[in-house]
Amino acid sequence: MRLKIKNFKFTKMLKNYITLILLSLALSTYAQDSIPNQKRVKLDGVATVVGKNIVLDSEIAAYKMELEQQSEGKIEVTNCEILEQIMDRKLLSHHAVVDSIVVTEADVNGRVEQKIAYFLQQLGSEEKVYNYYGFNDMADLRKEFIEVEKEALLIQKMQQKLTEDVDVTPEEVRNYYKSLEVKNNLPEIGAEIELQQIVLYAKPSASETERVITRLNEIKQQVENGESFKMKAILYSEDPGVTQNSGLYTITRESQFVTEFKEAAFSLDEGDISEPFKSDFGYHILMVEKIKGKQRDARHLLMQPEVTQEQLNTVKDSLESIRKDILTLKLPFNDGVDKFSGEKETKANKGLLMNPETNDSKFDLTRMDPTLYARVSTLKQGEITDVFYDETREGEKMYKIILMKSKTDAHIADLVKDYVKIQSLALQKKREETITKWAKENIKDTYIKINKDYSKCEFKNNWAKN
Repeated sequence: MRLKIKNFKFTKMLKNYITLILLSLALSTYAQDSIPNQKRVKLDGVATVVGKNIVLDSEIAAYKMELEQQSEGKIEVTNCEILEQIMDRKLLSHHAVVDSIVVTEADVNGRVEQKIAYFLQQLGSEEKVYNYYGFNDMADLRKEFIEVEKEALLIQKMQQKLTEDVDVTPEEVRNYYKSLEVKNNLPEIGAEIELQQIVLYAKPSASETERVITRLNEIKQQVENGESFKMKAILYSEDPGVTQNSGLYTITRESQFVTEFKEAAFSLDEGDISEPFKSDFGYHILMVEKIKGKQRDARHLLMQPEVTQEQLNTVKDSLESIRKDILTLKLPFNDGVDKFSGEKETKANKGLLMNPETNDSKFDLTRMDPTLYARVSTLKQGEITDVFYDETREGEKMYKIILMKSKTDAHIADLVKDYVKIQSLALQKKREETITKWAKENIKDTYIKINKDYSKCEFKNNWAKN
């Protein structure tokens, strides 16, 4: 949904971008010398003090630079605007501590380990991660992560506390809608669609699966007899990342690897090789090369049973026949889902696709995955795509048909048709107003010190206490 309300849209986008870059920018002032081609920033200037929280000049410069990069130049902000956004957060975190809001060590550590697991997966090893951010070791990096995540959780919980009782009545929703209408600022609702699908998978034969397992056992035996696992992975693994890392990954319990992979890694001793095991990606063998505390360096070899062209053709022909029966009204689409679709996630919901961003069945036509958009954008309500081939990132092969269940053209928001969206916007606005009102009141009783370089800033709130 695109909003015409410029100030509201700008503020929301700015907050979203700042939230996205909190972690990386909190580290950037520490790591300026170690990141190639990174613009150096001054580290010694204190811009403001909010309660016991300090905001450095370098933070503002780094936030601004990263914000402009993240938005690809679409958002231009002044140092004053960036500073006030940071001060808003510092005020919330300061009073969260004053109000004794509890952030547990387990919550913080859980978020930290998720972040570290993500960076490990992206960069490959702990050494690469802490070197990239300019730290001496993982202990220093983890300490900094803990401080960043602790503050983020304090802010989140403080916002929740301030707005937990905030709600909007139908009358408030109507008044909010009318206020937008009077100002000619009604949001534009993009074209929205609902989709249903039938999926038929092409499965490898039992003999082909057995061939792959036998081959993995042969390789396992060869490695146990002294041959190089690394070389075997380079030669035979079907993991796309093998060309970069020879099948070697650094794993923690929180890593974003499939469960079967982590279970295998943490069930072995150093130097052991697993039996062949199955995941959504295929069949693996895995060797633990090093155990470092809660971390495993593990190398794996992936093989996927092949699906023949003949098997693919059989599946395609079957779905062509199902589609024909639906088009000739011999088979209702919902019955086709129940009887034939092999995808568990959508089958339980009559084939209805769910939008992962909103957790409902509506998709904004302009914000869809480009491949899916190309398939369905020209369909009218009730029409069905041709049978088409698709493949999961895990390598599962399938054929699909998609039904355009409903389609709503782009339009200016209507109070009746779009009540839920208007209600959500009204609630969001009321929550923001609640936090803004709280901030205005609590700035008065909070120690604020603003550097003279920012004394001429025109802030929304009275930070200078004039």
